[in-house]
Amino acid sequence: MKKTFQLNIEGKNRDRVLDAVKYEIRKYVKRERRRDLPEGVDFLDFDCRFGATPETAAVAHLAEINGLIDQLAQQGLDQFYVEILAKPGHRQSRPAAQAGVGEEQSAD
Repeated sequence: MKKTFQLNIEGKNRDRVLDAVKYEIRKYVKRERRRDLPEGVDFLDFDCRFGATPETAAVAHLAEINGLIDQLAQQGLDQFYVEILAKPGHRQSRPAAQAGVGEEQSAD
């Protein structure tokens, strides 16, 4: 998904437009995650870019997109650009030293 979203649409409430945009982004991510994975791929990862325009878009994490949308809306900008591209992901095992971190050991 590479798209520029307009926030000020005549005849529509700006807050409802923001909600609709966030919903469209979530719907796209869910649709991509439902696709069959190619052989040798563990999960789908996403490369994301976000900014006021395509030229000024910076790399962002997928979980940060909603917060960035809210920040831009508070600044009063009329539009923003978001790019979300699915890519294959491969799980990596933890090193042995970190595997036990956070796990409690039972005392006998």
